Amino acid sequence: MLTHPTLDKLQTLKFTGMATALAEQMNTPAIDELSFEERLGLLVDREATERDNRRLSSRLRRAKLKHNAALEDIDYRHPRGLDKSLIQSLAACQWTKEHLNILLTGPTGVGKTWLACALAQKACREGYTALYLRLPRLLQEMAIAKGDGRYPKLLATLAKTDVLILDDWGLAKLTAEHRRDLLEILEDRHGTRSTLVTSQFPIEKWHDVIGDPTLADAILDRIVHNAYKINLKGASMRKRKAKLAQPTQPE
Repeated sequence: MLTHPTLDKLQTLKFTGMATALAEQMNTPAIDELSFEERLGLLVDREATERDNRRLSSRLRRAKLKHNAALEDIDYRHPRGLDKSLIQSLAACQWTKEHLNILLTGPTGVGKTWLACALAQKACREGYTALYLRLPRLLQEMAIAKGDGRYPKLLATLAKTDVLILDDWGLAKLTAEHRRDLLEILEDRHGTRSTLVTSQFPIEKWHDVIGDPTLADAILDRIVHNAYKINLKGASMRKRKAKLAQPTQPE
């Protein structure tokens, strides 16, 4: 008699997991064999699981990852310079806990962005927040934010994001304003958050790419020295996938 009012109250209180589990228990005759504590435990477990899933979905949605990538899907059969033991170690997300960075370099198409998104996705699954941004577009957004008053809020958002992906580092020429903005971002995150950088340029060329020697020293000091460095090699995975997708011609 109290069943339906109880379900309604659970829904009103937003205990949707418990409500779903209780409805399932009502339709399971064998559930009476369990004690009250066991049945309650099942309800609480379902609620906790659903809340965890909702939080994860929210983190992934806010992360705006370019690829729906997962570390478990990495194909190690193609030689790209990937160290399987290192990737498995990074999967534990200790680097995020210790606020270390990851620098991914290599030619276009070898999977730098995909790997960065996979690492960020794993961090989201472990409870960390993440955000994917292309560096050229971010720097444009910073300039716009200065004009409309959003600059401090944008800096604060970047500063508190646990894992920040800066994709296409060095792809666009940096102006003096860009260099100052980049230093502001990295200074706020240094030692407190983790940054993932992808670039077609080898790390030893980043100093020249940044331009100004003094600011280049300051920027690189905040991102390179406390970072894992992964240099991917090999042919473009995009070209390989395109070839595989081509239909075979009948003989």
